[in-house]
Amino acid sequence: MRCFWIIVLFAFFPFLAQAQDEKPIFQTDTMSLKKAKILAIPVIFSTPETSFGFGGGGQLFLLQKSNIYNERLSNILFTAIYTLNQQFIIDLKPQIYIDKGDFFLDIAYKFKIYPNLFWGVGANTPESNQEQYDMNSTELRVAFLKRLPPDLNFGLEWVFQSHQVTETAEGGLLAGGDIVGFDKALINGLGVIFNLDSRDDVASPFDGHFLQLNARFSSENFGATQGYNKFITDLRTYRPIGRNSVLALQIYQESTFGEVPFQGMSWYGGGERARGYFRGRFIERHQYVLQAEYRHRFHPRWTVAAFALVGEVAATGDEFFRYMKPAAGGGIRFKLLKDQNTVVRFDYGFGLAGSSGFYFGVNEAF
Repeated sequence: MRCFWIIVLFAFFPFLAQAQDEKPIFQTDTMSLKKAKILAIPVIFSTPETSFGFGGGGQLFLLQKSNIYNERLSNILFTAIYTLNQQFIIDLKPQIYIDKGDFFLDIAYKFKIYPNLFWGVGANTPESNQEQYDMNSTELRVAFLKRLPPDLNFGLEWVFQSHQVTETAEGGLLAGGDIVGFDKALINGLGVIFNLDSRDDVASPFDGHFLQLNARFSSENFGATQGYNKFITDLRTYRPIGRNSVLALQIYQESTFGEVPFQGMSWYGGGERARGYFRGRFIERHQYVLQAEYRHRFHPRWTVAAFALVGEVAATGDEFFRYMKPAAGGGIRFKLLKDQNTVVRFDYGFGLAGSSGFYFGVNEAF
């Protein structure tokens, strides 16, 4: 029933903060911001990690020619959410094209007051390990990329994360003090990015490829509590099937080396990778996920999807195929604007041992 009301909400209440005669949204005595559009996004959802949640947000599209690249609009996405698990989450994601796409500024900011569950570190931790802890987090990632025509991009990124564990279960794994990051973790360092991006759209791709390599280095020289390195490979391809369907494929792998706090390790599950598992149910140094998703648009603004995946976390690469964790599921998407591809996504996924969950998201998982 919760699924039904979420779909109804998004079908009837998305709106533009814009007059019907398309007059400028913002107007001051000194300037008129005619090249902008605002989309309001009400949010009601339920996920394994949050239980029932509600909130709102918006997306600002910048329509200046200098902020558009291959029909991709610069935009700023904002959401604020509160859940019945007493979690509070603020997300801010500006994605700005500069000089008609010659440069790209990609920022992700998140603030969380987040009671959560923990089963320990490992690929096969027992359910009996489950304990609750509370953590406040501030996360910021800033990436600046230069485009090499037509589709190559390279650049630098800064990653900052501050995690403060405010409460742990008495006698639990975190209270024991043996897990790195049991009380706090400060991650701070630089990274490099290289990608090939030929997708026809970012929010809901129908054709093209996205191949990206990341290397991140958190250093005590920058004030980090631990020094470690993280390497990420993200390979995606989108194959049209007829006029209204697409097969999306992804290979995702990440590895961490050094003294890694559990907050900086690979977390399996969640709404983007490994739907069907609680995000953080399995935590380790290394992770891979292989997933495929079939999407069919049966109406100009409605799409159905089915997905299947398999993945794993492991302490070393040699253990990658010891405890494989498959999942499958499906869902529905609604396109909020007729002339933009921003979608709200509602999925259901199920994995092994009765693991399952509903997932809400803005835009496709990959």
